[in-house]
Amino acid sequence: MNRKQQDVIAYLHAENEILKEQLETKGVKLKLSNVQRRKLAKRGKKLGRKGLLEYASIVTPDTILYWHRKLVALKYTAKRKINTERQEEMVIIKELCVKFAEENTSWGYERIQGALANLGYTISESSVGNILRAAGVEPSAERMKKSNWKQFVRSHMGTICVADFLTTEVWTMSGLVRYHTLFVMNLAKRQVQIAQISCQMNGEVMAQVARNLTDSEDGFLDGMEYFVCDHDVLFTKQFEAILKSSDVKLLRTRVATPQQNGFAERFVKSIKEECLNKLIFCGEKSLKRAVNEYVEHYHHERNHQGLDNLIPFPYAAHSKGKSGSVVKFERLGGLLNYYHRENGKEEPRVA
Repeated sequence: MNRKQQDVIAYLHAENEILKEQLETKGVKLKLSNVQRRKLAKRGKKLGRKGLLEYASIVTPDTILYWHRKLVALKYTAKRKINTERQEEMVIIKELCVKFAEENTSWGYERIQGALANLGYTISESSVGNILRAAGVEPSAERMKKSNWKQFVRSHMGTICVADFLTTEVWTMSGLVRYHTLFVMNLAKRQVQIAQISCQMNGEVMAQVARNLTDSEDGFLDGMEYFVCDHDVLFTKQFEAILKSSDVKLLRTRVATPQQNGFAERFVKSIKEECLNKLIFCGEKSLKRAVNEYVEHYHHERNHQGLDNLIPFPYAAHSKGKSGSVVKFERLGGLLNYYHRENGKEEPRVA
């Protein structure tokens, strides 16, 4: 969160307190409708108790969280009172209305009504509006103004690469030396390219990395439009200019918001927890070998939850049957293991 955003929040916080004080001096008790309670409960759940203690001013954090718990309880207890098929159907319709509205910001009441009709559910346009207002969902005109980073990434995933650095301490003749590993990931394929491993990273090295990534024949950024990275000083103006000359736009995440580059951060966590933190490196070659082995494992042998728990580029075909012996293939002395059923075919392996 930047300074301007903090100033805006502070102003709104003060404004709410003044309005509340005026109501109290006039002896008027603030009354909220169920729709307004739902809206506050929905927004308050995302902030959590800590955030509410800092920003909530109309009602107490405990009240907002109580409303949320009550709404959750009502969601499940209401189902027990269902008597007719239409009531059962309306529960599903309400869930779909909210789902369609939240996932499609440009859809108005009529568009959602049509989407429900495609699924065999008949409902009037006004009923859609009533359902969304009761759930605290804003009209499409308001939802369209609130784009977020997650939506941007999902809609452009096929043309986005993300990048980040990870550091590793390596034993050398001079003692411990910190090595920097720069990797680039194709989001759509979950394909990782190790762009550079070095203890001496500077502007010239990064410029050469940019030239390699944008090479017209085998550059990793071929066909990409966006390169997402943080504000590391190594992503220099020269680095950005080389990418721009190949029609790749460099996008920097906000300061102190690693969640905006979540895919890269997740890869850093995975390679450290599953590999690098469990090894002691003596020399640059040992580090490069471990990193390359993990990337091979990551591509060809590791299941990815973000890809429906599938392997991006499997060596062995997925076997649905239970026949055949189970074969184990290991890397780095059993630190990384992969199991599959033997199919009698010779499979390519990287030593």
